[in-house]
Amino acid sequence: MARVRTVRPTDLVALAGYDGNVRRNEAVTRDRIGTQTSPHPLETAIEQWFSFATGRHTWISVKGTTLRGLASARRRGTKTAWEMDCLIHTDDDDGVLMSLLDRVVEDAGRAGAEKLFLRVPETSDIVRIACSAGFFRYQNEWLFAAHGPLPGAAADDMPALRRWTRADAYGLFRQYNRCAPAPVRRIEAPTFREWVASRERIAAGRARQWVVETDGNIGGWLRIATEGEAGRFEILSDQPDVLDGLVGAALARLSEQSSLLTLVPEYASGLRGRLEERGFTERETFAVLARRTSKPVEVAELAPAAAVPTVPA
Repeated sequence: MARVRTVRPTDLVALAGYDGNVRRNEAVTRDRIGTQTSPHPLETAIEQWFSFATGRHTWISVKGTTLRGLASARRRGTKTAWEMDCLIHTDDDDGVLMSLLDRVVEDAGRAGAEKLFLRVPETSDIVRIACSAGFFRYQNEWLFAAHGPLPGAAADDMPALRRWTRADAYGLFRQYNRCAPAPVRRIEAPTFREWVASRERIAAGRARQWVVETDGNIGGWLRIATEGEAGRFEILSDQPDVLDGLVGAALARLSEQSSLLTLVPEYASGLRGRLEERGFTERETFAVLARRTSKPVEVAELAPAAAVPTVPA
């Protein structure tokens, strides 16, 4: 019977090669999307011993001396939301992967996480297995890519952008609520606190963010980051004219990058159309799943008591 445990120093040799084949890491994070920089098992194991710096936690499933699977997870915006950044399955037995996922959820809950996120290719068997293990698939995302540079917006067409500040967080959450449908929000971020916790990093280094104000509210948001030749960006807006300007602004700011990448949620059809007009093509589709580490406590709904007339004795 396979058992799941955390990584030990003696596992490093086994993690380096398994059975001599390089296994694909099925877990995909936004900051590694579209590149080949998903963590190798050996790198993941080594970083486990420096978790004070990386915040990554690693587990393996072993049967005797044979490695059957590996998973690692890290925090997102805050410690109450984690995401899996490595998931490798080397066994045809679904139970091995299910026990590995259960252990990750259990340990994440002990460490203070309330929710665990997982993004994998839509065609992966892991989608089915993870749903059997209690995960809920709540949306698909498209990876759009293009060879840069692409022409950005002309100066006259550039929206009035200003740098994002922490004071804009709640305004951006309201924009998220206008863009994302209720079934997505209910799983991903039903409250402002959970939205802050679920925020993903877009690159290993520092990202730059801007907002567009319309009628005193946040009408759009742009985040970009560069890493080598790759330029990643993220756009959020429910206003067509703002979307046009933000796409142009993103391309103008990434004019020196040869690879342009962005993840588009399935509900953002307007953004998808504008990217296709600019020369972007859909490269891959991902399924996004989440599982709570503990069941929320339901609070009884109070109602005013009906007045009962009293009869004098």
